[in-house]
Amino acid sequence: MSKTPPPRFVIVQQQPDKRPYIWSAVGVAWALSLVVAWLWSQSLAAPKLPRLSAELDQTKRELRVRSKALEQLEQREANLQRSDQVSRAANKQVQNSLAQREEEISDLRADVAFYERLVGATAPAKGLNVHSVEFTPETGGTWRYQIVLTQNLNRGAVSSGGLQFQVEGVRGGKLAAIGWDELHQKSKAPAQDYSFRYFQQLDGSVMLPAGFTPQRVRISLHGENAAIEQHFAWKSGVTVTGET
Repeated sequence: MSKTPPPRFVIVQQQPDKRPYIWSAVGVAWALSLVVAWLWSQSLAAPKLPRLSAELDQTKRELRVRSKALEQLEQREANLQRSDQVSRAANKQVQNSLAQREEEISDLRADVAFYERLVGATAPAKGLNVHSVEFTPETGGTWRYQIVLTQNLNRGAVSSGGLQFQVEGVRGGKLAAIGWDELHQKSKAPAQDYSFRYFQQLDGSVMLPAGFTPQRVRISLHGENAAIEQHFAWKSGVTVTGET
């Protein structure tokens, strides 16, 4: 009896594909692990969060307080700097004023000392007076004059007015007088102003004509309450004092 040959094809029932389920399970497990890790880390950090938040708030408050204090200090420093600048400027102004006053006092003392040497401490009181006259030659043919006026009759009063003079001498063998206008080589030359309490030195330059030999000077003072004429001998380069 012959054997039946095995079948060429075998029918096997197909099983469903389980790979999608596996990958889904893996994904769910991974997500659950993340959730568990987050919850675990939160459980560890949660006890410290309130304290850290409180410390942060305290630090912010302290920062605001210190910032405000710093602003106040900066404003105070700026005010002090401005005050220091004002004080320095005022101090400098006071020092300048004091130096100016000291200089004025020194000048007044020098004037008084010079005035005392001029008139003498025991000299009799005089009103407006020409104390001295001096002529010195200059380059170019001009003559430099210095005339000192004094008064000690009314101490503290101001003497003011105008000064003119003429030079008397010889020209061409004849007596001649060179007037104020000719001495200044201009028509209607204004008088030289003076104004002083105790003394004043007036100076200037005049021109003598060629061929003229000076011998004396006649000085005229015209003020509000005075009209004076005084004569002085001409001596070149020598201070001449006296009056007529």
